[in-house]
Amino acid sequence: MSNNSEQSHHKLPFSYYLNQDVIFLAKDLLGKVLYTQINGETTAGIIVETEAYFGVQDKASHAYGGRRTNRTETLYSQGGISYVYLCYGIHNLFNIVSSVEGEPHAVLIRAIEPLVGKDIIEARRNMPVTKAAVSSGPGSAAKALGIDRTFNQKDLNGEEIWVEDHGIRYSNEEISAAPRVGVAYAQEDALLLWRFFVKDNKYVSKPNKI
Repeated sequence: MSNNSEQSHHKLPFSYYLNQDVIFLAKDLLGKVLYTQINGETTAGIIVETEAYFGVQDKASHAYGGRRTNRTETLYSQGGISYVYLCYGIHNLFNIVSSVEGEPHAVLIRAIEPLVGKDIIEARRNMPVTKAAVSSGPGSAAKALGIDRTFNQKDLNGEEIWVEDHGIRYSNEEISAAPRVGVAYAQEDALLLWRFFVKDNKYVSKPNKI
């Protein structure tokens, strides 16, 4: 991992999210820093695990086959907004909508490594940040950063939720590609190696499932 501390931290530009290669984005987002600001409290974590969802062609995607519902309409927006949905009625899962309008690509953020506002993260999760479970897995990662359904359709260039580049880069040797989790219903698409994670990072949800 290289970290160029000379580089000033900056929000990812709007154009970043318009990239039509969601597989590239899912990998490239590893090492980027996801921020939230809620009631004046700022928390952030380094993204260490993601999954790519390839729009209408992807049987694991909510938008497979061009499905459009109240819930999935967000995915069809121009990239650069958040898509948050409830899983199993309890977990809020945070996704970054990408690509151009009408192309419903998204990247699910599956795990973060706590970086900023660790005391706030600990209070939200009722456990120390040294414990991997604090932000491992998409439900925990969202909860650690205070992300709930009210964050659906938020502008990722706004003041409530955004992603910064801190110059953290992982080489291909430091990144694993594996099948996505919990998408058995997607038949052959369940086998695609579209989950990316940082090797040996303790906050990764299922590090050994290659």
